[in-house]
Amino acid sequence: MAGRVWKFGDDVNTDVLAPGIYIKLPLEDLASHCLEAVEPNFASYVQDGDIVVGGVNFGMGSSREQAAQVLKVLGVAAVVAPSFGGIFYRNAFNLGLPAIVSNEIDQIEAEQELKIDLKTGVIENITTGKQLAGEAVPENLMDLVEAGG
Repeated sequence: MAGRVWKFGDDVNTDVLAPGIYIKLPLEDLASHCLEAVEPNFASYVQDGDIVVGGVNFGMGSSREQAAQVLKVLGVAAVVAPSFGGIFYRNAFNLGLPAIVSNEIDQIEAEQELKIDLKTGVIENITTGKQLAGEAVPENLMDLVEAGG
């Protein structure tokens, strides 16, 4: 998979991804508020295949599966971060959204293009030509991604 990067910092929580004030709205309406607290234009400008790169503890917080669902609804192809909130990580895969662990996100900037090999964990920064290390998606979770969740 390959896509354009949206980059965020550490501790992006589930309430920033799927704000509680909108949680009872239909999923598409909830998605229109995804990440608006940190990037007001995200939901309007994210495109199918784009990749979210987050900092440490991406998706921390409540167990709301909508935090991963809204990214999927908006067309995000994958999320890359050094670590994830445990419940977000599993919810992402349950919904077919790959969450790649990588400690080399400091070599990735917003708007760059990445290509990710989920089975090996290799992240190619197409913009810079550098190959970055990520963790391979375990086979059981790869099965979920291939099935669409």
